[in-house]
Amino acid sequence: MSSAAPPPDSAAFCAELVRNHDFPRYVATLFVPAAERRALLALYAFNVEIVRVRDQVSQPLPGEIRFQWWTDMLAGHVHGSAEGNPVAAELLRAIRDFDLPVEPLSLLADEHQFDLYNDPMPTMAALEGYLAATSSAMFMLAARIMAPPSDAIEHLARHAGLAQGIVQVIANLPRDSAHRQLFLPQQLLASHGCRMEDVFAGKQTPNLHVVLEQLAGEARQHLTTASSLLAQVPASVRFAFLPLSQVRADLTRLSRPGRNPFAPHPSSRLRTLWTMWRASRSREFTK
Repeated sequence: MSSAAPPPDSAAFCAELVRNHDFPRYVATLFVPAAERRALLALYAFNVEIVRVRDQVSQPLPGEIRFQWWTDMLAGHVHGSAEGNPVAAELLRAIRDFDLPVEPLSLLADEHQFDLYNDPMPTMAALEGYLAATSSAMFMLAARIMAPPSDAIEHLARHAGLAQGIVQVIANLPRDSAHRQLFLPQQLLASHGCRMEDVFAGKQTPNLHVVLEQLAGEARQHLTTASSLLAQVPASVRFAFLPLSQVRADLTRLSRPGRNPFAPHPSSRLRTLWTMWRASRSREFTK
């Protein structure tokens, strides 16, 4: 990682990074107090940095080196270059100010090493394990910034992350298949007679639609569970789960009959703002 001096305002750097690369999470931070917002943006900027590694390297080894830098930094083995990296500086500040556990952050970086290779996701259980260590961990850490930890919050975070992650797998199919990378579980494809080569070729087969419908059903179940669990956690922590409103909207959009699963249809920023603003004023997140 670069050891150059950080920009004058590392917090603004993180905010811009998240705004450009993870707009729904950026919008969710607009509804929380300033101190918590800064920490959330640091956490989300770290996630952006980790997720983007796949697109910034052409071979696995440079990607592994980047991941190792982050795990070393979190373990306290990187000093000068950490201070010169605005995301690392802000993340270390958030860890200190909100007593965030380091282990889930390191595990998140480790889990994303899977992204560097073209190995297929083998089973649904493997996908859920991957998403628990990435998407669910992000919800759990965001919640730690907003309120003290509890079993109820961790339970909610797990289901929220699984719902969000599965929806992202469906939404990212055009990009992933073009790279011959498959997050759709291989076991699930095989059980419905869906060939991997057909997916990589962008073929809209009936079997693929069945696979995607089953995945959407899994996401819907996790989303329903997460929504019911929101009422059991303190109101102060609920805005950490505000991105669920966008997950719900995305799932509805991705489940439309006749949709081409290989055609990207991202939600507009204006629609995302509207979705999150409405959710922020709903009973689900405020009562």
